[in-house]
Amino acid sequence: MTAPITVVGEVLIDILRSRDGDAVEHVGGSPANVAIGLARLGHPTRLATYFGTDPRGRRIANLMSREGIRLTPPSQQAPRTSAATAALDAAGVAHYEFDLAWHFEAETLNLHRDEHLHTGSIAAAVRPGSAAVLAAVLRAREHSTISYDPNIRPALMGRPDQVLPMVERFVSCSDVVKASEDDVEWLYGETPLPQVLDRWTELGASICAITRGGEAMAVSTLGDHRWFQPPKVAVADTVGAGDSAMAGLLSGLLDAGLLGGTFARERLRSTTWSVVQEAVARSLACAALTVSRSGANPPRRSELPPSAA
Repeated sequence: MTAPITVVGEVLIDILRSRDGDAVEHVGGSPANVAIGLARLGHPTRLATYFGTDPRGRRIANLMSREGIRLTPPSQQAPRTSAATAALDAAGVAHYEFDLAWHFEAETLNLHRDEHLHTGSIAAAVRPGSAAVLAAVLRAREHSTISYDPNIRPALMGRPDQVLPMVERFVSCSDVVKASEDDVEWLYGETPLPQVLDRWTELGASICAITRGGEAMAVSTLGDHRWFQPPKVAVADTVGAGDSAMAGLLSGLLDAGLLGGTFARERLRSTTWSVVQEAVARSLACAALTVSRSGANPPRRSELPPSAA
């Protein structure tokens, strides 16, 4: 039995416009995608979020129920359910426009001891809710491990020089950090990826990973960097790929007993590459299966290849 997980962050409706102009609605939002990914991989998961009681909100609530994800009590109090319109370019990469409502109160989050907390994306960057998320992380860090994915959305977050201090504050509170190469380029410009990984390690993170689309993932632990090639697949679109990678990485670390309470944190800090490689393999397999089909649709554990399950 692995440690339970609480994910803090936004859930919304992704309106996906294909290259031929058709629009399809999916439940999305990076933290919600991570929660679904973790639940499908067999981990007990809660979601602390903010959405409405409108038809889109009811769709979200029904989906979370079907996936076995428990919502924390204040989650369905928004005046409306947020939406993000994603237009796909010729390479199948999504570009977003947002209609967002986000609010969070740190006092409402009651974590069990030895519970893992994950957050990131809009919820950890857009004020005033981001300040409350940070307060919850700081309180949880006393007895829980933390993971963070900045999942940058430039249209909502302001300039890089405005966002970077908050990103690094979350990194400094986190045990595991995952970002995309695009996130890193937006935040740090042309700084080489190994230097960014070193920076995050200096701030306090034990395991850091940077995804690079179909190229090798950069991973750092124990002051060492390694590169891991993803499986080659036909890409339908990239929606939710990074979230699936995050869920897979956390799942592998959870199965190894490296996330949860303070004792898990100590084990994480002294882990070996053989253990990290198994978690990275699951991360890459989850992302590959997600990009091979339309929308943010993370895999169940039964869908993973034996080498990653």
